[in-house]
Amino acid sequence: MKAKVYFSREITPEKVVALYRAVGRELPGKVAVKLHSGEQGNQNFLGPDFWRPMIEAVHGTVVECNTAYDGARDTTEKHEKLMAAHGWTEYFDVDIMDADGPSSDIIFPIENGRVLKENRVGGHLANYASMLVLSHFKGHPMGGFGGALKQLSIGCASNQGKVNIHSGGTTLNQGEFWDKHAEQDDFIEAMAEAAETVVNHFGSNIAFVNIACNLSVDCDCCAVAEDPCMKDIGIFASLDPVAVDAACLDAVRNSDDPGRDTLLERITSRHGEKIIDDAVRLGYGSADYELIEV
Repeated sequence: MKAKVYFSREITPEKVVALYRAVGRELPGKVAVKLHSGEQGNQNFLGPDFWRPMIEAVHGTVVECNTAYDGARDTTEKHEKLMAAHGWTEYFDVDIMDADGPSSDIIFPIENGRVLKENRVGGHLANYASMLVLSHFKGHPMGGFGGALKQLSIGCASNQGKVNIHSGGTTLNQGEFWDKHAEQDDFIEAMAEAAETVVNHFGSNIAFVNIACNLSVDCDCCAVAEDPCMKDIGIFASLDPVAVDAACLDAVRNSDDPGRDTLLERITSRHGEKIIDDAVRLGYGSADYELIEV
């Protein structure tokens, strides 16, 4: 059977909830809501006012992990301060999942990994029965694009886990983050391998919503990001992380917006679509989907 991806051209907080309901899975227990809280200075990320109805609908806790590059989110103290400044803590419980340091990381073995042998995620991940992945779909300077698969991989990885992915499993040392960056195809494949471990951990207790808006070539992790290059597309929701990202990529590719080529150039130049092929090969999702407009 084809994976089902629900779609709406209308981008409102209420429509996000409606599409989540459409996927037909009530997430049980304590729900981790993985989203991008926004780098300091970024103008494109989706903030707490937009996501509030969705997070409240699942009684979720907003979860993040510290970055491996210098900035306003590379330590727990700075990260929590920025989360407050961006308004997340005003509305929600917020959990920096690797706040207790590397000794608390959960280490998921990757038995059949071509690039990685293990994935390191924030230790607090163990406190949650379910995960709702809320992604702002857009470009990315290193991965080509950011969506559900990036949230599962880089997003859930601890500080050391991020270094592990970016280096293709060759180091955990933050000081070597840039010097030991993997070859591009290995980096993309490492993300796909890391994402699989989080999907396997939650099993059926996971769902995905992508918002294709504010379509910049840059990620919400960029303090100085390019402004959007094309018009908003809509909301995509699915139980399949591969299908929901593939649907967004297809929507960009099929758009007649004049800015489409700018975003596609960013994606293709970074071999971004390779993560779809890698994830399909690993077997935790499908690029063959049915798009259902709501």
